[in-house]
Amino acid sequence: MTQDSNDPDDLELFRQATKGAKPITHDRADTGKPRSDRAQLQARRQRATQTQNQLRVDGLSDQFVIDVLPEEELAWAANGVQEGQLRKLKAGQIAFDGSIDLHGMSVDKARELLWEFIAEATRIEVRCVRVTHGKAQRKDGRTPILKSHVNTWLRQHPKVLGFTSCLPRHGGTGSVYVLLRRDMLEGRDD
Repeated sequence: MTQDSNDPDDLELFRQATKGAKPITHDRADTGKPRSDRAQLQARRQRATQTQNQLRVDGLSDQFVIDVLPEEELAWAANGVQEGQLRKLKAGQIAFDGSIDLHGMSVDKARELLWEFIAEATRIEVRCVRVTHGKAQRKDGRTPILKSHVNTWLRQHPKVLGFTSCLPRHGGTGSVYVLLRRDMLEGRDD
C-alpha cells in the first residue's frame, strides 16, 4: 500500500499545522550581530599593523654612554663582588649557560633584546651568560656604538654583578661574560 502525497487528509493536516504562520520574506538568518562598519574595520586593521612607539622604562640610561675602543678589554664588578670571582670570570672558568649576539643591530633593538635576555636568564637562575656586542671601528673613526652602550647598560642593570671581555675563543673583545645575580629558589641546595 503506497501513500499518495496528495492525500486530502494530509493536506488538511498540514494546513491546520501551519495556520497563522507568516511566509519568509528574506532568506538570511538574523544572528543578532550589528553590521560592521567597513571604515571602522579598516581603521582598526591599520592601527593593529602600526608599530607602537611606547616608552619602555627599563632602568637603562643612554644619557652618559661610556665610550670604549674597539680592542679595549672591558671589566666591571658591582660593590661586594669578590675579586676572585671576577678573575675566574675573565679566565673563562665560570661556564656561560646562554648567549646572545647583538652586533649589527640598532641600539634600540639591542637594548630591548638585552633586557629581555637578562630577564629570562635570571628567571631561570642562570649564573653566567655571554653577550656579543661586536667591536667594529666606525667609518667616521668614532668608538663602536654597541660595545659602548652594552658596557654602559650592564653597569646599570640590577641583576648584573660583573662582566669581563671574553677569551679569544668566545669572541675576545667583541663579547663579554656577564655574571648575574641569582635569587635562590626555595629548597635549592647550592
